[in-house]
Amino acid sequence: MAAIANDWLVPLGAEFKKPYYRKLYESVKRAYQTGQVFPPADDIFNAFSLTDLHSVKAVILGQDPYHDVGQAHGLCFSVRKGVRIPPSLVNIYQELRDDVGCPIPTHGDLTSWARQGVLLLNTVLTVQAHQANSHRDIGWEEFTDAAIRALNAQDRPIVFILWGAPAGRKRRMLDNPLHLVLEAPHPSPLSAYRGFFGSKPFSRTNEFLAAHGVEPIDWAIT
Repeated sequence: MAAIANDWLVPLGAEFKKPYYRKLYESVKRAYQTGQVFPPADDIFNAFSLTDLHSVKAVILGQDPYHDVGQAHGLCFSVRKGVRIPPSLVNIYQELRDDVGCPIPTHGDLTSWARQGVLLLNTVLTVQAHQANSHRDIGWEEFTDAAIRALNAQDRPIVFILWGAPAGRKRRMLDNPLHLVLEAPHPSPLSAYRGFFGSKPFSRTNEFLAAHGVEPIDWAIT
């Protein structure tokens, strides 16, 4: 798997040396060698590679990668251009349009958000093909919790966008009064109508950033 090579190494470098991570590495390596696993191994750490720690303005937490062929590329909720837009992302785009007036995009690649400082982080970074949550509890949560702690410790305002119960459980880790935490139901078709629609995460994020002298995010995807 590709290495992390930017400023995330400062808070996360020690994790690579811990016993849990050595077990995690061997488990993931074996899974790639013996079956089909997503995302491609070189994309596992894309969220960290595309969004340096010092540039994070907002964090969107997902659960684990998409588990069908060609979907996952290391950014939560995102798929590469040319891949059918998944239902949860369809609903995210609907809220994006209703909230800030952006046209609904024709593709599902959220890389432009990542490059502007939106960390698109799944709490589990790999998954067995066609088996949702199959790599839960093998060690990824401990690793991504370390990343969340590093973000919480930042001495500058960051918005944390927590959609659904698994992401909401991370709320207890976010006790820095400098930050804003936005919680809402998951954008899945099963739950979006319970309060995701109308939650206005995009405008609320930009209002908070602007109020603290931080350049807002251009949410439009062309």
